[in-house]
Amino acid sequence: MTIFQAIVLGVIQGLSEFLPISSSAHLALTPWLFGWEQPGLAFDVALHLGTLIALVWFFWQEWVKLTRALFSIVRKGRVETESERQFAFVTVATIPGGLAGYFLQTQAKTVFRAPALIGTMLIVMGVVLWAVDRYARQDRGLATMAWRDAILIGLGQMFAIVPGVSRSGSTITAGRALGFSREAAAVFSFIMSLPIITAAVVFEGRHAIENGVTAPLVAGVIAAAVSGWLAISVLLKFVARNSYGVFAAYRLVVGVGILIVAAVRG
Repeated sequence: MTIFQAIVLGVIQGLSEFLPISSSAHLALTPWLFGWEQPGLAFDVALHLGTLIALVWFFWQEWVKLTRALFSIVRKGRVETESERQFAFVTVATIPGGLAGYFLQTQAKTVFRAPALIGTMLIVMGVVLWAVDRYARQDRGLATMAWRDAILIGLGQMFAIVPGVSRSGSTITAGRALGFSREAAAVFSFIMSLPIITAAVVFEGRHAIENGVTAPLVAGVIAAAVSGWLAISVLLKFVARNSYGVFAAYRLVVGVGILIVAAVRG
């Protein structure tokens, strides 16, 4: 892999991880479209280190608050304050996605990366995202979240094991379906992504290290961190005034294009 290819994949990872368009789909399809050698899941996970850096960078004040909430819960043995409830909700919402990643990791590396499946899921989730965002209420803030909400959004994250579904897309869609505002759904989606991304980096990152810390790998991680920070910033500002319709339309166009290319290539 060249440094240029690594930077391109890093930028794609950083942007698509937080926009509801599926980072795993874009990382799997980009080498396939351009005829590059597939970097493998280990490199994909290494790029997640970049998005992890972006998360900590952008939400550092939130992480400090949640860390204090954790120590408070341990000390008191119960959940009382809003910060403590938010920490508990993030923890509960992480469990389904963690279980899916553990039990379906083999499929995630093989059959789930088929271009036809990815294209189909891009289209299907694009339609669902548009419909939910168009017709759901959006008057709820994060302060109104309950255990049921956290569990349902966590179940949405579970389906993101299939490239094309999108972790942010599925969790934002679930949040919108529950009546949370566009911005609130996005913020909780970003916050709840930290544990799952951290787990992926810790448990799968060793494979990237075993292959050596190369210049392309470092370039890819830096590109993912910078583009990830920009994606979070832009999306939160965008959805404060606009719908998710543009992302749904993008998913439809890309999904149809992938299915056409896959059919032509046989």
